[in-house]
Amino acid sequence: MKLFHFNIFLFLLAVGVIHSQNKSKKPQNSEVIIFNKNTAESFSAKELQMLKEVYGNELQKEILNRPSRVLAVKEILRNRVLIQEVSDPKNQKPCTMLSEIPVFDAFVKDLERDKYFDLLSFNPLKYDFKFHSPSIQLIRVDDTDIFITIKPQHYNTR
Repeated sequence: MKLFHFNIFLFLLAVGVIHSQNKSKKPQNSEVIIFNKNTAESFSAKELQMLKEVYGNELQKEILNRPSRVLAVKEILRNRVLIQEVSDPKNQKPCTMLSEIPVFDAFVKDLERDKYFDLLSFNPLKYDFKFHSPSIQLIRVDDTDIFITIKPQHYNTR
């Protein structure tokens, strides 16, 4: 009788081990990100200032020492964020307002949102945009006809 119980125990243990090894993982997007040629160039002084504003003392560790992040940030700043004025109301689509997007203050706790929008100094890294979203994002600057379009990271493969 003890042998029978021991065999049942071993059988259940084996089934449990086999079952736990067969857990399916969430499928990851295996699509390769294609970076534009302009990402081979070094960061400009303006881009470095944008990064420093958002990452502060953690800039070296979080971005500059990580080549894949350097490429991703260059692609965001140079190719994936488009800002345009759409003055004709017929061409304006309803979308999220910039004031609804939280500030990305994970590294600089006292980072503040811009008091007014200035096209020349706008820092898209300052806002918690969903840069890894698979779809295009459209954001409107409050009380203006200015729209910010954020292309998905796989926009070059479509």
